[in-house]
Amino acid sequence: MDEALLRSLTPSVLAVLVRRGADFAAAEDAVQDALVEAVRVWGTGAARGSSHDGPVRDPKGWLVTVAWRRFLDATRADTARRRREDLVGQEPAPGPAAGVDDTLQLYFLCAHPSLTPSSAAALTLRAVGGLTTRQIAGAYLVPEATMAQRISRAKRAVSRVRLDQPGDVATVLRVLYLVFNEGYSGDVDLAAEAIRLTRQLAAVIEHPEVRGLLALMLLHHARRATRTAADGSLVPLAEQDRSRWDTASIAEGIEILQAALACDRLGEFQAQAAVAALHADAPTAEETDWVQIVEWYDELVRLTDNPVVRLNRAVAVGEADGPRAGLAALAALHDSLPRHTAVVAYLHERDGDLATAARLYAEAAGKAPNLAERDHLTRQAARLNVGRRH
Repeated sequence: MDEALLRSLTPSVLAVLVRRGADFAAAEDAVQDALVEAVRVWGTGAARGSSHDGPVRDPKGWLVTVAWRRFLDATRADTARRRREDLVGQEPAPGPAAGVDDTLQLYFLCAHPSLTPSSAAALTLRAVGGLTTRQIAGAYLVPEATMAQRISRAKRAVSRVRLDQPGDVATVLRVLYLVFNEGYSGDVDLAAEAIRLTRQLAAVIEHPEVRGLLALMLLHHARRATRTAADGSLVPLAEQDRSRWDTASIAEGIEILQAALACDRLGEFQAQAAVAALHADAPTAEETDWVQIVEWYDELVRLTDNPVVRLNRAVAVGEADGPRAGLAALAALHDSLPRHTAVVAYLHERDGDLATAARLYAEAAGKAPNLAERDHLTRQAARLNVGRRH
């Protein structure tokens, strides 16, 4: 049986059980048991289609029936929960599963405001994405036991939340973007998984910001192969080999973005995607439309008033109007802002003040959030120091 099919069915099967009265934690366990059983049973020749009576005719209905039985068995085995048997009642008759898709409500549940962002991301990957706890732990580089505890706490936190309560699309999108930015580690590509889940979300809700996030992910993902060199060092955007960018993803991202912008309900992710599209659309770094990028950052500042957005805007201003204009735009920002020192160093280098730039690059390296960025900034400082001595 196709693993992709199983994972795509996971959220809707789980949502059916929760709507029928199962608490989230018990329902999620039952669905995982059903998935294991599906791999065992559907892997046989008969289940692959040699008989018209096989579960392949209605995979979702088959999974719902098996998961519900597992939930009933677990409930009846727990004497402390016997009073709940009136709720679970009779097992539903076999047959095609109902056409109602509760996937959207499940996204809302997994991104509930009571959860921390990291817990919401882990629960989304488990319940909506269908990943195992071991896969999620490997992706986040933490012990499996640690991730199991995190997911268990998250499941307990949302177990009392009704599935039909209103949810916040913005919270769901922030969780998905958090997953996307984790990138790749272990045997799970979280960036690709986030794109898959956002596509799934876009299929069940008409919302321009969902499209905007999907477009942003595709446009960023298109440059992934060129972001690091063979030795693992960072490659700045201006130095990336644009011939290696994924043009199909860029074209799809731009098309999705245009459809979102046509709704005339601008949001943060649409504006970010517009900036990414301008970078992706430029044949060379020198041909980048920095003036229009500044205009989109102005929109982002209006929407979010986020200091990181203002920092990125200052870089764009430095490119569009010159480094001194960029430095002036930085004046209102506190120097404790992440990457602030690196931006100041870059703008001083553009302005020809190599001594100041070298000193600031070295200072920024000491503040870098990860080893790759620290090494990159250290090399920038060394490059300028060597150049000044010759």
